Amino acid sequence: MPDTPSAPAVPPTPPVPLSALLAREDLALRQIAGPRDADTAIHWAHTSEMADPYPYLLGGELLLTAGVHIPEAAGSGTYFDDYVSRIVAAGGAALGFGLAPVHDTVPRALVTACDHYGLPLLEVPPQTTFSAVARAVWQLMAQARLAELRRVTEAQQSLAAAASRPDPVPSVLRQLAQRVGGRAVLYGPDGAELAGAGRAPGEAARALGELAGVVRPGGPAGPTPASATDTVAGTRLAAYVLGSGQGFVLGVAAPRRDPGDHTIASVAAVLLTLLTGEQQSGTGAARSSALVRLLLGAPPEAVAPLLGGDRWVVVHARPTRDGPAPDAVAASALGTALGSTLVDLGDGSVRVLVPADRATAPQPGWTLGLSAPAAPSDWAAADTQAARALARARATRTALVRHGERTGLADLVPPAEAELHARTLLAPLAQGTALTETLRTWLSLHGSWDRTAVALSVHRNTVRQRIARCAALLEVDLDDPDVRMELWFALGRR
Repeated sequence: MPDTPSAPAVPPTPPVPLSALLAREDLALRQIAGPRDADTAIHWAHTSEMADPYPYLLGGELLLTAGVHIPEAAGSGTYFDDYVSRIVAAGGAALGFGLAPVHDTVPRALVTACDHYGLPLLEVPPQTTFSAVARAVWQLMAQARLAELRRVTEAQQSLAAAASRPDPVPSVLRQLAQRVGGRAVLYGPDGAELAGAGRAPGEAARALGELAGVVRPGGPAGPTPASATDTVAGTRLAAYVLGSGQGFVLGVAAPRRDPGDHTIASVAAVLLTLLTGEQQSGTGAARSSALVRLLLGAPPEAVAPLLGGDRWVVVHARPTRDGPAPDAVAASALGTALGSTLVDLGDGSVRVLVPADRATAPQPGWTLGLSAPAAPSDWAAADTQAARALARARATRTALVRHGERTGLADLVPPAEAELHARTLLAPLAQGTALTETLRTWLSLHGSWDRTAVALSVHRNTVRQRIARCAALLEVDLDDPDVRMELWFALGRR
């Protein structure tokens, strides 16, 4: 049966091998009891002088104690057996006993109990403080985390490179199998193995196919999970349903499950989703044909039917939180979530061309700006609308902003007259596009210096200087609401 979550839970940070902690010469720790297993892992350090620490442990701890809680007659009863058994029941990984000032030596009965219950027991010398031990644990965890992040990053890059090869699906599976040290398989909608790479024990390989059936959508059992895990013959199994909606499943079998393996497999699943989606629908060939026709001079409206629609919405997106710019995998994942493979990644933002008949909802971790539905001949204008909508979304900290499409008073003025009026009014700003865009954004955000600065990615003092320059060139009072209304009308006609 597939695994289900069990307590105690441990954080996603890579654990620290107990052997690495014992190898720290500055700590001078010495293991004096319990199994000397190289796989013993420490997830954190915790100090407690409670006689029963069970209620305060989460599992995976190196519990540190100076023995303050030990009564004088403890050696003649069951105190140490009870104490150690409770630590083991709570999932404690090891016990560290500090010498001095309470005890000069580790109680012999405690050593015997740790050997009996299989709990590693460390002797902490007087010159080593518990704070130093805890700090060493966190330092080793940080080093392990950095190494894991580097491993995941390298895996992402190699998987993306594999997806661009002439044989992308087998290449991605080979790279995934290599990264997890096991086997990776792509199963079709009928459960057949379409492609595979790497090795797994026969029993585990058969169980992997069964696990893939658990997550495959469209079965008689009703709704299915997006992923499932299991362990068979000492091999860790995982299955991921691909988001292409065609019933493809990725299966992964590995001798162990490192913290970064799920992330690596998820990246592979996203890439395979894109690849299987194109294989199934033929959109890849249609997109290539549309590109060739555009390069050879065909107008956008002539190639739009090849891409799947006559009216489109342009989406501009940026990550909600400040950090590294989105990469190709993140951009592809966003395109998949929005239901489009027409994705452009550049200069810290992502642009996606989405058919207008597909509903676009906010996406976790992204800030989106949407254009009004546009025909192919108006794609350039829609791109500008989406950029401005994204700027407003970022400035107002809104997950998604759509460009409005409605009839207003401005539509009552003949277009030629409106354009002439706008050109005349804004003529002093004609040489400075930065001034025009700053004025437009500032007016749209009701004169907020801070929000305008965020929308334009400039300092608020720069906004103030530009707006003051606009007021001087136009010779108007920008605090006058009538002036603002007239300028807003003019900017809308430019």
